[in-house]
Amino acid sequence: MPAVFDQLGLRFEYPENWTLDEQTLESTFSAEEQVIVSSPETAFWQLCKHPPQTDLEPLFDEALSALRSEYQQIEVEPTNDSFDGTVIEGFNVSFYCLDFTNTAWLRGFKTPEATYLLLCQAEDREFQTVGPVFLAMLASVLRNL
Repeated sequence: MPAVFDQLGLRFEYPENWTLDEQTLESTFSAEEQVIVSSPETAFWQLCKHPPQTDLEPLFDEALSALRSEYQQIEVEPTNDSFDGTVIEGFNVSFYCLDFTNTAWLRGFKTPEATYLLLCQAEDREFQTVGPVFLAMLASVLRNL
């Protein structure tokens, strides 16, 4: 049975053996609320909620800049998709960390109530397993907005 997060105006399901952390942060753009769900291994799924007037481009720029400063060489590929009628913009990012290849999904979408930035990341061998879990969690968020 999956666990359910139902706070910050968000509701979604996540694996019951993953850990959850929610925070309110002050960022460059405004106060943001975020929830981070971590697997027992290396994977994490981080969803940040911003005010609806927040543009996605500066959020993407800030996130990609942080990844570039943390990891010496990253590959970035733009992507666009649609989930349950919501347009999802973003990037697929690949990089090395401790001699392991890692993948990150950076996704953003807007609703009348908020702008959301999602970062999903895992070491590549784990990503094969958790990629569908990341998608299911995102679908759960979108179904409940």
